[in-house]
Amino acid sequence: MILPLGDEPNPPGVPLATYALILVNCAVYVFLTLPLSVVRPDPADPLVQEYLGAMFEVMSLPPSERAANAIFSRLTEYDLLVFEWGFRPVAPQVVTLFTAMFLHGGFLHLAGNMLFLWIYGDNVEYRLGRLRFIGAYLGTGIAATLFHTLFAGQSLLPLLGASGAISGILGLYFLWFPRNRVKLWVMLFPFFMQVVYAPARWVLGFYVLADNLLPLLTAAGGRGGGVAYGAHIGGFFGGLFVAWMIKRHSLLTPNSNLSETLQTDAAVPPAGSIASLVEEGDFEEAARRYIGVSSTETRRLLGEYHSLQLGTWMASKGHPHTALVVFQRHIRDYPLGSTAAEAHVGAGLLQLRAFGQPTAAYQYLVEALGLDPSPETAERAKQGLDQIDALRRFRLHSR
Repeated sequence: MILPLGDEPNPPGVPLATYALILVNCAVYVFLTLPLSVVRPDPADPLVQEYLGAMFEVMSLPPSERAANAIFSRLTEYDLLVFEWGFRPVAPQVVTLFTAMFLHGGFLHLAGNMLFLWIYGDNVEYRLGRLRFIGAYLGTGIAATLFHTLFAGQSLLPLLGASGAISGILGLYFLWFPRNRVKLWVMLFPFFMQVVYAPARWVLGFYVLADNLLPLLTAAGGRGGGVAYGAHIGGFFGGLFVAWMIKRHSLLTPNSNLSETLQTDAAVPPAGSIASLVEEGDFEEAARRYIGVSSTETRRLLGEYHSLQLGTWMASKGHPHTALVVFQRHIRDYPLGSTAAEAHVGAGLLQLRAFGQPTAAYQYLVEALGLDPSPETAERAKQGLDQIDALRRFRLHSR
């Protein structure tokens, strides 16, 4: 058995949106699932007859009083609630796209989902912000349900649970935090029982491939043992897409007051002269022209050293947003170049010291150490990692 226990590093602050979603899911379980699971339905309820008809069709049974009594003897009010408010591909409704996300089949179903949300949600929430995090959670949950219908066809069985939405959060995490580590409790009794750390992408890649993709390919109709593998995969790839779009937008939009400070002219001078301005040391004019060039034209607009120099100058002059974009574009254009490590360190230290995002900084700094940096660049990366570790230990001790 392998059980995830946590991840590192973690962002500062309290992930209120993550905790709120966990609270809502748990409240639904406590105030609806538990009490209604022990209440027998009224035989005269029209929903009972609809439920019995659906079960006869699903199990390919001819309608009979004996079979109806056998099914009814195990029926609860919660079964009817799930039948009405879970998402049924044969009778899709907009409202059930949302309600189905907060219904669970039992305690273990709920506990597993909430554990994954608790471990991975805080980093994604910190990166997105609370409202956008909730939007991403609901949006990828809907995408997961719709993807599930491609395999479920005209299924009469309702889909329920937060797994699709949480898989979306995992997709966001997979793209944004590749260098994070996940703490795992590995128990192969009686031979091996220990807590180990594994790269986040290995853990999440195993989750997608072994726990979902392979079972989906071998389970008829995309269902096996009551698990909607198609929803998990749809949510995960929905999260990947959202993360990619947001990351791409961050490369296109500097989001800085630099344009106000430097007062770009209406007629922007030719972009080709920017490199010569950097060589001459006229960084202010080079920056003015750079922010006036469209994002697509910045691809390899500057050479490695010119790009790095311009980003460093912007950071030193108090324009961290634009400097970060320059470093990110540098990494995009020269991922294995001789200055790639320096650009990673520059981006990482900005994330850490200017924006207070240690998890994002961690990715850049660890990546830099794997790019054969110079001794000076390696030392700066290690100092940043030491600072992140000190912040993590401080938060642990202050709790």
